[in-house]
Amino acid sequence: MSSDCPTSPNSPEAYPSDCEVLEGYRARAREKEVAKNDPERKRALSRATNIKLLLLDVDGVLTDGNLLYSGNSEESKSFNTQDGFGLRLLREAKIDVGVITARKSEVVARRGAELKMTYVYQGAPNKNHAFKEIVKASDLKPFEIAYMGDDWLDLVLLQQVGLAISPANGVKEVKEVAHFTTERAGGAGAVREACDLILEAQNLIPELLQKYKNR
Repeated sequence: MSSDCPTSPNSPEAYPSDCEVLEGYRARAREKEVAKNDPERKRALSRATNIKLLLLDVDGVLTDGNLLYSGNSEESKSFNTQDGFGLRLLREAKIDVGVITARKSEVVARRGAELKMTYVYQGAPNKNHAFKEIVKASDLKPFEIAYMGDDWLDLVLLQQVGLAISPANGVKEVKEVAHFTTERAGGAGAVREACDLILEAQNLIPELLQKYKNR
């Protein structure tokens, strides 16, 4: 807070002063301005203008990477609702979405169906094979595809696509090749950041937002 603001009483019941509230708004505005002028974000936005398909790894990207097993060996995963809504917005904007994951899980199949994903490739230890099939089926060029991954298995795709994205929890080698690294970690809104980046780059947010405001 600015030193010009009088300090509020230091108690749990105390409310911030008008001056402190105003300074908080100003601080957030400054943070947004810094983010807008960030060179990495500018380059990522430029690349995102061409994107027609967003592909995702699952563990560590759509989830936090933790694997939970029940007593009968069934696997469960936790998904973020804001990530899901971001993917829904992409579909509404006619941008396809899909997953490529080395593991195989009924939970992922269910989530893919819920989100009406165009491509759901599971049990793909060699992700490049799945990627080539998707490129052929979609009739898209690699520069029209974005991919988000967090670990070494994702490097082969991150180095091919037009927009390579790493969540905040991505390993060092992934962040080094990524065009954009989100502020949030996998399973905690990282995918929503990726969706928002693509929508912002293609100037699609105002129309989508107005649609939901008018509901």
